[in-house]
Amino acid sequence: MYKKFLKRVLDVVLSLTAVIVLSPVLLVLALLVRCKLGSPVLFRQERPGKNEKIFTLCKFRTMTDKKDKEGKLLPDSERLTKFGKMMRAASLDELPELFNILKGDMSIIGPRPLLVSYLPYYTEEERIRHDVRPGLTGLAQVSGRNFIDWDRRMEKDVEYVRNLSFAMDIKVLWLTVKTVFGRSGEVAEDTRAVEGNFAQIRQKRLEETGSLKKPENRRCGG
Repeated sequence: MYKKFLKRVLDVVLSLTAVIVLSPVLLVLALLVRCKLGSPVLFRQERPGKNEKIFTLCKFRTMTDKKDKEGKLLPDSERLTKFGKMMRAASLDELPELFNILKGDMSIIGPRPLLVSYLPYYTEEERIRHDVRPGLTGLAQVSGRNFIDWDRRMEKDVEYVRNLSFAMDIKVLWLTVKTVFGRSGEVAEDTRAVEGNFAQIRQKRLEETGSLKKPENRRCGG
């Protein structure tokens, strides 16, 4: 009942309420992004959603468009400003995703939507993460997102889907609030900064072992 109906009802009610209440904040942030980082204000990128259906995710941009002498964008670390870091640390850049939730592309709680280029590199078990709508926050994000490896992160996504319930969502929501207001780095967006690109890691594993699964004798995480 909750998974099939009530979860979506709560998503609509809560996200609509948040948009209305936070509309002044959204406006101020949009103006600040425009003044400090330029146009466009929003960062848009295609991500896989429920049943791997592709949708356009929207966030406030946090990086400049600085380029090198050859006209190529500089590395992310050189384009991420102090203002952008502050936005990410407080998860303010994620607020436009409330509109993705209203549209039905996302949920408040669920596995985070990752890059489309990662799709070929999930194991069959990990593909379960796409049986539900992706979330603004999720179990992996409150379980040490930037301090656990990709394998463990995927395990947390699968754990969430298999145990999806109202109690689970309340738990994740509460831990998210604690994490954000505790200024923890666990909700930082880019796991690649710690471990590397998921697709590259899995491709290398496939070439070395012939499988996308983690070798049993090299299990990671605690």
